[in-house]
Amino acid sequence: MSDAHAHTAVPTQQASKYLQQLCKHFQHKVKASFDEAQGTLEFEAGRATLRAESSVLKIKIEARDEDGLKSLEDVVARHLERFAFREKLAIVWTEADPA
Repeated sequence: MSDAHAHTAVPTQQASKYLQQLCKHFQHKVKASFDEAQGTLEFEAGRATLRAESSVLKIKIEARDEDGLKSLEDVVARHLERFAFREKLAIVWTEADPA
């Protein structure tokens, strides 16, 4: 399924809170599974995997193609920025080949 990949590590002291907010929000539209430390969102275009660490929220996106990847990068970043409106997050996507 995943021909296109990207990841980001977003510095924040609220990583677990934002992970849970994103997953709770999207679970009304897509398949979602999550706990306080990790989550997975299954979109039509691909999958977002989230991991909350002490001061960083790590997000990996796997998509079928570049268009799906760009779409998921955009939708995840926009929602994360909306939930984190009190802080200016640095969301920088790095495209990566599977390791």
